[in-house]
Amino acid sequence: MKNIFSKKKQEIEEEYMSGEITKIKEEDVEVVMNKEEDISKKIASTNMLEKYTELAKVMFGMLKDYRKGIYTNVPWFTIASIAFGFLYVLNPLDIIPDFIPGLGYIDDLAVLSFGLRFIETDLHNYLDWKLESDA
Repeated sequence: MKNIFSKKKQEIEEEYMSGEITKIKEEDVEVVMNKEEDISKKIASTNMLEKYTELAKVMFGMLKDYRKGIYTNVPWFTIASIAFGFLYVLNPLDIIPDFIPGLGYIDDLAVLSFGLRFIETDLHNYLDWKLESDA
């Protein structure tokens, strides 16, 4: 019974995220790029998000290469997922406000984790491309 509820909850969360990601526009990606330093600092300085520090660098690299037009083998949904995740992390007044000790970053962690499930293959493809182009 617990698995059924767990699966249903996961489906609802994924549906919500997918819906929100489809609302991301090119202007939102621009905001993320302009706030790269703030986002990176917040991720690196927050214990719960710290494990995403290196991954955030890869995601920012993908966004930069996409915007420069040198890496185009990526669906818009992936770009929008990255932008949505970073915008969510940047927002201090999200579902669980960041100022609540011990709990404030749980939702940020969940959003990043869910988002990564959507884009994991595209991140691997980007890293492969990056290694080949640097060689």
